[in-house]
Amino acid sequence: MDPDITTLCSDFYLNQKIALTMDVPTGRESVLDLFGRIQREFPRLERLKRYDGECALESEDTDGTYSWVALRQTTLRSGSVNPTSLEEAYKLHRTILEILPYFLSISPLDLDHLELVFGFDFEADRDRDEIVFEALLANSPLAELVDRDRERLVEAQPFIGISLDDDPTMQAFFEVKSRPARGLGIPGLEGHEPISVYLTVRSSGPIRRLEDLPAMFARLAGHGERLVEERLIPSVLVPIRRAILSRPC
Repeated sequence: MDPDITTLCSDFYLNQKIALTMDVPTGRESVLDLFGRIQREFPRLERLKRYDGECALESEDTDGTYSWVALRQTTLRSGSVNPTSLEEAYKLHRTILEILPYFLSISPLDLDHLELVFGFDFEADRDRDEIVFEALLANSPLAELVDRDRERLVEAQPFIGISLDDDPTMQAFFEVKSRPARGLGIPGLEGHEPISVYLTVRSSGPIRRLEDLPAMFARLAGHGERLVEERLIPSVLVPIRRAILSRPC
């Protein structure tokens, strides 16, 4: 994948989610032991925080670059925001896969799914739904659903899912979130949330052996990089960036 992908968007992030069927141990000792082991490998992760239903280990935000790990009842998630390289983000996620079984006592049957999310945010100063519609839908048959002379667009959030390698357990999802406002203001313009584009690549469990997790991760990463480079960049990211720049406020 192009290392200069961040030149297309405001922020890039690569997240991992390990979803389990059974509840994970959430006692004080289990959580501190797990997070302590992660911190030894990644010293910048030094801030332990408690949220509603979640414990998180986070790094400081340094010029928009940071990482995090979060444990919930049936999931362990991790993320790297604006990493200096894909390998930097991959190292965090792979390390978690390697140590997870020893600290949370999971079994191969327990894995519901493993997924990677390639995320791209775009800051915009005008109607975000209009930007998405203009970039991705205006020249398609779907545009005929909207009478632009009489109606105001209030939501445009495309979502497409596909299977990979003719394998029903391997799937990819392309999603664009315009984050339309639900208040009394102007839909698509109220608030300061960015336009977000997600590519989620997912492999469903169970698996035969926990030792297969690194290979599953490598397969997801390979699919993700290929789909970003061959499809997401030319078909979604570039058109959205072009639409944002075409009519600035």
